[in-house]
Amino acid sequence: MTAPATGCGRHPWRAFAGWRHRRPFAPGLLVLLGGAEILLTQRASVTVILTAGADSLAGYVLPVIMIVCGALIVLNPRQRLFYSIVAVLASLATWVTSNLGGFFIGMLLGLVGSSLAFGWVPDQPPRRWRLPRARREKRA
Repeated sequence: MTAPATGCGRHPWRAFAGWRHRRPFAPGLLVLLGGAEILLTQRASVTVILTAGADSLAGYVLPVIMIVCGALIVLNPRQRLFYSIVAVLASLATWVTSNLGGFFIGMLLGLVGSSLAFGWVPDQPPRRWRLPRARREKRA
């Protein structure tokens, strides 16, 4: 059996890096981690919980929506604008429903990640400082 023509069999990390650079990977990961952090703070002990809404359904649904939006931002970058708007609204809503947005950390991760996903531009040429030195000198 031969390796695929894309080189995935020989260098899987390079294939993953190429896949990752063609989509808003870091913003989606931030939204996903923010939702996971908020979901984990929902299960904190009673002495740590700050708001009374910790056992409400919205306290569990909104972080799950954030996790799903974070995964969809990475897996379906063409619809990133819709997913980032839903993620920012869910992040802001966790302020009320989920222990002050997971003690601010999860809410801030969700807000920053969804803002980065909203501003991500596909097929933009790399910045000059990100190019290898040989290509930089060739361009200039």
